[in-house]
Amino acid sequence: MQQLTSQGQMIVNDLAARHGFSTDAVTHMLFAVLNGNGGQAQFSHGEFGGSGQWMRGGMIMLGDMFNNYLKGRVDSLCTEISNILANQPGLLRSGSFQSQSQGGGSFQHQANGSPAGRSSLFVPDPEDNWWPQDLGAPNATGSQNNVRYAYFSGARRLAVKTGGEVWVYDTLDHNIGGFSQQQGSGSDIVFGSQYGTVNLASLPLVSRNGQAYVQPAPPQGMPSSQSSPPAPQAATQSSQQALQTGGTASADILTAIEKLGDLKAKGFISEDEFASKKADLLSRL
Repeated sequence: MQQLTSQGQMIVNDLAARHGFSTDAVTHMLFAVLNGNGGQAQFSHGEFGGSGQWMRGGMIMLGDMFNNYLKGRVDSLCTEISNILANQPGLLRSGSFQSQSQGGGSFQHQANGSPAGRSSLFVPDPEDNWWPQDLGAPNATGSQNNVRYAYFSGARRLAVKTGGEVWVYDTLDHNIGGFSQQQGSGSDIVFGSQYGTVNLASLPLVSRNGQAYVQPAPPQGMPSSQSSPPAPQAATQSSQQALQTGGTASADILTAIEKLGDLKAKGFISEDEFASKKADLLSRL
C-alpha cells in the first residue's frame, strides 16, 4: 500500500474529525475510492458496517443494510474523498490499457488511458514510473499476468517489464491499442494495431535494462537493413512454378528464396532487396 505524505495525513485527520470516523477507517476508505478510480469503492471495515460498496451518484450497500444513518455518513465521506482525488492532477485514470485472452486467444482491449500522475497525497512509488525516464510520460499503461506495459506513441516506443527486466521496442508505424497474452496455446505476447493482431517479437528491440540492443549481424553475404514490420509471406506464383520445374537446381533456387523470405520476415533485408534477389534467382531457372 502507498504511504501518505504529511499533507495526505492532514487531510485524513480533517475528514476523520468532520465525519466522525477514525483515521484508520478514513485511510481505508481513501484507498478504496482511489482503487475505484474515484467513482466507486469496495471496502471492508467495522466502522462502515463491515463489507460494502459505494458508487458515486447515490448507490451504497453496507453489511448493516438497514442503518440508513450510517449509509448517509459513508456516502458523504466517499463523495468528499472522490472530490479530493479528482482535484489531484493526473491521479485518476481516464481509461485502461489492459487485455485478456483466454483459451482460444480472442483479443480484447481498452486503450488510451492516461497514467496516474504524482500526487501530493501519496509518497511516490518507484514502481509507478518503471520505464526509462528519457521516454517521458506514456500515453497508456497497463498490465496482465505480471507483465507491465507502457506505450509512448510520440516517441514510437513500447516498454515492457517482465521478470524484473525492462525491454524497450520500436513500434514503427503501429498505432497500438491493446495487448493480449495467449493462454493455453503458448505464452506469446501480441498487440493490436491498425494492421490487426501482431506478435510483439516482430518489433525491433531497442534496449534491455537501459542498455542499447545491438542487432545481430546477418548471415555472410546478406545485406543488413531495418525494414518495415514483418508479415507472414504466402508463396508467390513464381515460387509455385519453380516447384513444378523439378531438378536439383530448381530445388536449390527455391530453398534460397525461402531463406530470403525468412530473412525478410526477421527484418534483416528490406522488401525491395528481397524482391530484387528473388527475381535474380528465378531468372536462373
